[in-house]
Amino acid sequence: MSGIIQNRDTFLNKIANQLNRAPKREIEQPTWQYQPQDRVLQDATQDELVAVLQEQCHNIHTNLVVTNTANLSGALQRVVESFGGRSVVTWKDDRFHKYGLSKLMNEQWPQADIELHVWNYEQPEENIRQAEKANIGITISEITLAESGTAVLFSDKDKGRSVSFLPEKSIILIPKSTIVPRMTQAARWIREKIKSGEKVASCINFITGPSNSADIEMILVVGVHGPIKATYIVIEDQ
Repeated sequence: MSGIIQNRDTFLNKIANQLNRAPKREIEQPTWQYQPQDRVLQDATQDELVAVLQEQCHNIHTNLVVTNTANLSGALQRVVESFGGRSVVTWKDDRFHKYGLSKLMNEQWPQADIELHVWNYEQPEENIRQAEKANIGITISEITLAESGTAVLFSDKDKGRSVSFLPEKSIILIPKSTIVPRMTQAARWIREKIKSGEKVASCINFITGPSNSADIEMILVVGVHGPIKATYIVIEDQ
């Protein structure tokens, strides 16, 4: 149900009268002479953006793995094993099947005693319980910021936000094509989706590596309010 703005015209007219000018009904977005937000990594290729992301991952205590679709299953398995296996929670996302991960998740993991829970919007309490006890959460980035090492996750009924912050470890799959220079491009991308009438998640999470906090005496503490370890897996999809 859409919200209703009460007494908008009366309010705007009152402000305009106080400023001794006619009320404006349309506002034009200004065109700035200088736009430094677009210059950072403006001409970088996707390979160069991957290199920037890799360097930033070192700064944010995040491991970065680069692979392709054919080798993704093996790369993911190695990361899961390095994190100790045991239990995994994931979104219900068709892209896992698209990337050829169905056999790994649905056959190989049960055989290796790795428990898998796939998000089910019809079982909200069970989803949270499984995410709380899971060793690893696996998600997929919609758009990825090379400059800051930030993955952008869109939540919906099949993609619970708890998957990215309740488990002890986080694995985020990053299609190479989603990597952009910085927040500038991400904000513009989201805005264009909204302008075109596309449904955009009400909850958008910007995740930069594992949980970090240095609020007390500038001492870095990892894992205060989220995963203590994180790995990004960049998938060559171009």
